[in-house]
Amino acid sequence: MRVEELTAYEVIEKREIKDINSMTYLCRHKKTGAKVALVSNDDDNKVFYIGFRTTPRDSTGVAHILEHSVLCGSREFPIKDPFIELAKGSLNTFLNAMTYPDHTVYPVASCNDQDFQNLMHVYLDAVFYPNIYGNEAIFRQEGWHYELDEAGELTYNGVVYNEMKGAFSSPDNVLYREISTALYPHTTYGYESGGAPDTIPELSYEQFLDFHRTYYHPSNSYIYLYGNMDMAEKLAFIDEHYLSAFDALEVDSVVASEAPFAVPVRRVREFPVGEGESAEENTYLAWSLSVGDTLDRELYVAFKILDFALCTVPGAPLKKALIEKGIGRDVYSIYDNDLKQPYFSVVAKGTAVSREQEFLDTIREVLGEIVRKGFDRKALLAAINHYEFKYREADFGSYPKGLMYGLQVMGSWMYDDGKPFIHIEANETYAKLRAKVEEGYFEKLIDRWLLNNPHAAMVILQPKEGLAKAQEKALADRLAEIKSRMSQEEIADVHSMMDALDAFRETGDAPEDLAKIPLLTRADMKKKAEPLINQERTLAGVPALYHNVFTNGIGYLRLMFKVQDIPGDYFPYIGILQNVFSRVDTAHYSYAELCNEINLATGEIVVSCNSYANVQKPEQYTITLEVGTKALYANLERAMELMEELILTSDFTDTRRLKEILAEGNSRYQEYMLEAGHNVALTRALSYGDVKYAVSDELTGVAQYRLTSGLEKAFEQKKEFLTERLETLCRMIFRPENLMVDFTGDEQAFENLEASVAALKDKLYTCEVKQESYVPGISRKNEGFMTSGQVQYVCRAGNFRKKGLPYKGTLKVLSVMMGYEYLWTNIRVKGGAYGCMCGFGRMGDCYFVSYRDPNLGQTIHVYEDAADFIARYDADERTMTQYIIGTFSQLDIPLTAAAKGRRSREAYMRGITLDMIQRERDEIIAAQPEDIRGLAEYIRAFMEEDCLCVVGSEQKIKAEADKFMKIENLF
Repeated sequence: MRVEELTAYEVIEKREIKDINSMTYLCRHKKTGAKVALVSNDDDNKVFYIGFRTTPRDSTGVAHILEHSVLCGSREFPIKDPFIELAKGSLNTFLNAMTYPDHTVYPVASCNDQDFQNLMHVYLDAVFYPNIYGNEAIFRQEGWHYELDEAGELTYNGVVYNEMKGAFSSPDNVLYREISTALYPHTTYGYESGGAPDTIPELSYEQFLDFHRTYYHPSNSYIYLYGNMDMAEKLAFIDEHYLSAFDALEVDSVVASEAPFAVPVRRVREFPVGEGESAEENTYLAWSLSVGDTLDRELYVAFKILDFALCTVPGAPLKKALIEKGIGRDVYSIYDNDLKQPYFSVVAKGTAVSREQEFLDTIREVLGEIVRKGFDRKALLAAINHYEFKYREADFGSYPKGLMYGLQVMGSWMYDDGKPFIHIEANETYAKLRAKVEEGYFEKLIDRWLLNNPHAAMVILQPKEGLAKAQEKALADRLAEIKSRMSQEEIADVHSMMDALDAFRETGDAPEDLAKIPLLTRADMKKKAEPLINQERTLAGVPALYHNVFTNGIGYLRLMFKVQDIPGDYFPYIGILQNVFSRVDTAHYSYAELCNEINLATGEIVVSCNSYANVQKPEQYTITLEVGTKALYANLERAMELMEELILTSDFTDTRRLKEILAEGNSRYQEYMLEAGHNVALTRALSYGDVKYAVSDELTGVAQYRLTSGLEKAFEQKKEFLTERLETLCRMIFRPENLMVDFTGDEQAFENLEASVAALKDKLYTCEVKQESYVPGISRKNEGFMTSGQVQYVCRAGNFRKKGLPYKGTLKVLSVMMGYEYLWTNIRVKGGAYGCMCGFGRMGDCYFVSYRDPNLGQTIHVYEDAADFIARYDADERTMTQYIIGTFSQLDIPLTAAAKGRRSREAYMRGITLDMIQRERDEIIAAQPEDIRGLAEYIRAFMEEDCLCVVGSEQKIKAEADKFMKIENLF
């Protein structure tokens, strides 16, 4: 049957979109008015989502808590956590749910037809018939609840509550929230849809249920299907099983627009800084303006171009002017077009309130000059090329292409039922904008929206020492007051809810209910591993690794320079060197001009440090400095010229510019450490006992941050020293004997590189340089890094190969099992942390780490009991099959052309053969409970090393100081 023949649906539009090689349908469910968008093509990575327009009227986080809660059991699947059952037992290529400021989306993806159907079925049942009405414990677990600790003190806990405490620990996240509130105070954007920690406990269970009753109805739904499937069959299933049971309903979920301001507003908020962290020159200044309507498809793209050209790319005029005046250690812009009314912001981070007027005057001065004299045409064309290349390549890494299209579809569809596809059909828009570069179009946009637009806000975020402690005390006082007003009956209710939560968490699901979750079999798993696509070649006498993969005319080229025999006093500066390239002047270009040339000719040029440990010879590892690009085949010669310009003629003598780069890098790394504390703790903990991770820490981790922040503080004394280090490192690294070329693309494009590689090889350094072998020292440090945040990231790490234990494929099954059973249950469900992860690598490197965790010692105890849990582990065939399928889901993520080349290159560099990959696969598919029990010794082996690192709040770390060998501020 064809979509047009379905009687339950009306086809509003059927149209081919050649830009994405798809036939699209816009449909409407006749009975309920449910909106349906179909994107039909030959992509086997199929995507489904159902979304709802959710417009909260407060900051209790009700939309976010509901997003978590509906996935905790439903009518047809009445188990505690269908989401986890799917995560550990499906071949999904994406499985999640997301709360946006004005909508909530439930997407799934899979390449397996039956698996895709199963995922879609479970998600539809979850949103329409969740178990939340019959079990308040779901709301209390995922949202918030009271607890009484051992001392009888009243506290808050809950997964979303702790997640948002972590989110609000980042001043950048607080800034984004304040900008939205300042610009759109009378709309849903004036509230925090994720939930503000201070406000979340105001949400009642009945209000939570009312939100579901109001918004989670087919009449308020948006259904999206993408890929190679029988669309009519899917729509018939959705109608027969779900939509047909509902009648049409008027749902008031329209996203209101904020009326234009008559004059700009000013908003000031404080944020905490850690003990010892300076509050001077640590203010955020943000000038933000509301920019049109997201349904204006030309403006939607044009402002991305302006954002990039004005303030994002190195040397962009706004960024350059503010940095050169010293207004901010870091200057960046934001263009948020995920809202009905997009906004554009210029942010100076690491400045002072006293610079506010100068900040505003500088912005207006620069923008005014551009309007009068005209924008640099090459800069605009480079920005257009940058985004058009990304649009045409459509490489979203591990995320399914159909998912990313679908999220963009939702971004216009919600505001106009007839316009779901306007932003995924963009070739014509880019062509128009190229033509308009010569017509003064972008200058007019600046004049209209950035210079003469009163719908604007000045948002100031001021640091305050001691604020974190004051906030903690205020919360403790508030809870103490609440408890003092509680009757004995209300205190008994708290105990009753704690008991109910314990019972809910501890009670297992009935086998017959678990069996209702559809499941594939081991026989459905693909037995044979994907081949490695590696050919050892040469180009002009230079070793080359070639990956013959169809890339649709794009070449992925990488110049890999071995970093060997670098003296220890130079080695850490490689981390700075990689960040300086393309951000300083070269022989023929200023750094701004160079970035334009790169964006005109390529998709990107990126410099990165990598470390490859040989799995067959653990004592061997290769460190590389890699210069990578992607470009159309016709532009590869130009790309090589620019890479040569970059590595051989970069000018490190402009010390003022070096200081700007250091300041910006330190500022951004501080934010990264607050946002991704789990990665910081993980790398640092592994560095205590593993040279490979010690290298990573020296070049990209805490040790590198200590180096760069020290250089920034003492820059006047160190600037000539730094210049010498960078110039000498170039002579040590960029030598013909260190070079290997890596290329993914077709044969002719590879052969065409010969002349360019020969030209580069002849220009590489051959002068005599100092050579010394350097190996970073390793020792257990067990550090607690204190921040002004309110949550912890707790990591224990070690290495099982030190105990003589070999790598086994079943360790991958163990990782899935631990992540979705033992750690999930004890750290997230019971402990209230937002996340928990583990890993068991081929080199023996292992870790447990928590994410946005309210606990510290309690989490460590969970880690320490893990081996005993595994030693006693048992499971039936269904459960084992689930974990095996979940493991294959992670192994068999569809790969883009670039990813196929990357997978093959990494295997080559690490000495991983196809036989090893196949053996791992065979061990996974044959795994039995006794194999899992046998891995208890692996956990004991790495836990015995007792490598602990925690990034977290000052209060928690100091309260458990006995667990650390050293405690210090993270920054």
